[in-house]
Amino acid sequence: MQWKLLSPKKIVLPNGKEVLEKRSFMPIVWLILFVLAVLAIRITGFSLEILVNRIQQFFVILQQMIPPNWAYLSKLWQPLFDTIKMSLFGSIAGAICALPIAVLSATNITKHRGIALVSKFILSLLRTLPTLIIALIATFIFGLGTMAGTVAIFLFTIAYVGKLLYEQIENANMEAYEAMQSMGLTTIQAFRFAILPQILPNYLSTSLFCFEGNVRYASILGYVGAGGIGLLLNESLGWRSYENVGMILLMLVGTVFIIETTSEYFRKKLM
Repeated sequence: MQWKLLSPKKIVLPNGKEVLEKRSFMPIVWLILFVLAVLAIRITGFSLEILVNRIQQFFVILQQMIPPNWAYLSKLWQPLFDTIKMSLFGSIAGAICALPIAVLSATNITKHRGIALVSKFILSLLRTLPTLIIALIATFIFGLGTMAGTVAIFLFTIAYVGKLLYEQIENANMEAYEAMQSMGLTTIQAFRFAILPQILPNYLSTSLFCFEGNVRYASILGYVGAGGIGLLLNESLGWRSYENVGMILLMLVGTVFIIETTSEYFRKKLM
């Protein structure tokens, strides 16, 4: 027996005929979302009263950051360059390594289902692990410093770019690829000349976009000893030197803005 709420609504046309109009599922969707929101509030212990009463503390800390400590600027250049360098190297190396993994994950290129499944599982596993956790593990293996941060960004880039890239490969036009294979070209050669030109603009655009995010992620990897400007940020917050925190955040905002603007320009050219 069909639930009345979802049963089709009868509409009588001017000519006397009856048609059935399917009812929308949106009321049920909104009801489910409301129930989930209520459960989430109870589980997380969210309190609107505490939020209202304590929100002014944010502005107190913000006032202590302004004006920033300009004398602290000279100590930030080298950690900032370290952050940018490990973001850049990790992004480039990760984007390069993501290409073969994406090819192995694409079911229209890799005919062996087992290989494609394992490759997709590896990408899913890397996406599941937070970058901070990867950086923390890397510090135990490679020691404190930017090496651990670079490894964390490298693995995250593989997961991010690889996921989007294999979806682009699976949606590519396969006619030219199949024609080249029928002419005797190998899988790699057919991919090089038929598929790669189709996905290259999106591949480069995705890699640039990932680099933008990696600069922001790298700025907090210092919390686990992975080097960069995040180490000074953690130190300044620990000592409650909010004027130094203000200077660090100002530099990060300026750096990220410049990188994002430059990256957006090149991404538009690629697209």
